Amino acid sequence: MARTGSGALLLSRPNIKLDSFLKRNTERTVYERIRAHEPCVVLSETINKAYMHVVLSDERVYLTEYPPRTLTEALSFRCVRDIELVNDIPDFLHGKNRELCQHIRITYVTDKPAVRGHDWLRRDRKAGPPPVAPPSRRTSQCPTITHTVEGYPAQRSPGELPTLPPTRSASCPDPETLGLIGVPHPPTRPPSTAPSPTSSPTPPLSPSGHRLNFPDAGQVQRGIGSVLSRLLKRDSSSGEEREAELHLYAVSDTSRLYLHLQSSWNSFMIKSTLALDPLYRKRCSASSNSCPGKRPPAISWELTAHLFGQLSCELLQEGISVESLYLLLQELRTAAHRHVTLRRLFWRSSELFVFLVQTLEESLHGCQSLSGVCTADQLLLSTLIVQTLAVMFRETEVEPARLKLLSAKKGALASRMLLVLICDAELQTQNQSSLVDCERQALLAEYLDAACSLLFELLLLGHDASRSSSADHFLSVGWILGVLQPHPQMLSFIGYQVQQVVLVLSDLQESFLSPLQSVVLYQRCRLLLACLQYNNQLAQHLRSHFREEFRYFVKLSCAAEKLPPHYPISQPTLQLVGRILTLHLHR
Repeated sequence: MARTGSGALLLSRPNIKLDSFLKRNTERTVYERIRAHEPCVVLSETINKAYMHVVLSDERVYLTEYPPRTLTEALSFRCVRDIELVNDIPDFLHGKNRELCQHIRITYVTDKPAVRGHDWLRRDRKAGPPPVAPPSRRTSQCPTITHTVEGYPAQRSPGELPTLPPTRSASCPDPETLGLIGVPHPPTRPPSTAPSPTSSPTPPLSPSGHRLNFPDAGQVQRGIGSVLSRLLKRDSSSGEEREAELHLYAVSDTSRLYLHLQSSWNSFMIKSTLALDPLYRKRCSASSNSCPGKRPPAISWELTAHLFGQLSCELLQEGISVESLYLLLQELRTAAHRHVTLRRLFWRSSELFVFLVQTLEESLHGCQSLSGVCTADQLLLSTLIVQTLAVMFRETEVEPARLKLLSAKKGALASRMLLVLICDAELQTQNQSSLVDCERQALLAEYLDAACSLLFELLLLGHDASRSSSADHFLSVGWILGVLQPHPQMLSFIGYQVQQVVLVLSDLQESFLSPLQSVVLYQRCRLLLACLQYNNQLAQHLRSHFREEFRYFVKLSCAAEKLPPHYPISQPTLQLVGRILTLHLHR
């Protein structure tokens, strides 16, 4: 699903009636953030095998009847704990539908008591949907159904449209919508022990070349499962919260609902975690769709396209200075961060994408091939380019032009971007102790963080391709890692990412992780897990060179202490760490 220039939904099989219903019955800010919708058989605590439309936005999952009459919020992504495909054959389906069905199970947290399900298929058609309780004012609740958008009431004037209650953007959510009110924050640490995102690279794991006293390997392996299970269940044991499930049965082997759900959940976790950072929150508060109270008029698609065209022309002009280029790229990154429309426009022409890849080649790899030393200006520009590209990938998986551009000429542009992204993690300098070289080391660490974030976005694209039946969608995770694996600096690059994960998850560094550090840790874990699962050469390198580090230094209990429980990304990160340890230690 994607949007056309006028903002209407563009689907492979358009559902004009549903789209018209959504446009009439939702606010514009909600409608513009709808990413996908598909018909599914729905099974939950309140719905018993009903054929409904599942409507997905970047914050919530909605349900509506088939045909649509009401729009009901099923759950918020802030309550989701897991989204998985279930390998089974539903007994209530028949014929080909049983074989083509994709069973998606969404596990989420709620504090509502369990209720008997209503059979929407067998109920009286004239009775309307089951009664819905009024929305609670408690911020900690995430009920199965929180509010319903009904049809036109009799007292409403003909020109007045019913709308959803106003909600804030996921790019800058209100603390109350995240359930953060009343949650104790971690105690403050002395400034000397707090890590900084821009600090210089950390020293080796074992100072002075001495190894720490290793515990018994068997004890470590036996403790992984029990520790992980205790850590992942600690939140649900407090209060009255419990886990509930929403089952979606997409009766199509080409359904992309699972991919859209995974992408939306990842995006929501990252944005809502970053929103806990004051600097990020201040930056996104200027967004036209995230400012509470005063709502500036939304910028139209036509005006956004015009302004984006002007900015692109300035970037692509001949003879542009490095200073002007840097300032314009900053403007482009900020605008793309705030407006998803601009991100979609970016992929509709190859000129700016090719320009950014070429500029990165000249800035980062040009200096390395000539002198072997990158200046601070070159590292700053390279980091900004990579950060800009990473932003352009976010929430644009429904833009058909993106896949078309990256797949053109057998992935030529995608290969160029992947290869130019990797650099030597050990920067060559004249004097490692000089102030200038220490500054460059810090800038290189910032670049490597940005490169990992962009690779994470590409891996999300790869997971999409891995589950696609289209021959044109070949940009799978295996293909991406296959392009990177022969790169002469790939082992150095991946080794740096491993070192940072080990350092953060060991007890060598006692401090809570900031929101930004937590997000980068999650992205690094996704990268390492992909290497272990999809590329034999990289997996063998990780096991042979870093087995002891993961066995003796990476501890789930330590990771849980450093990841504050109110970070939305903490629980998924702990799950990733558990899977990585299992693959490292049990193979």
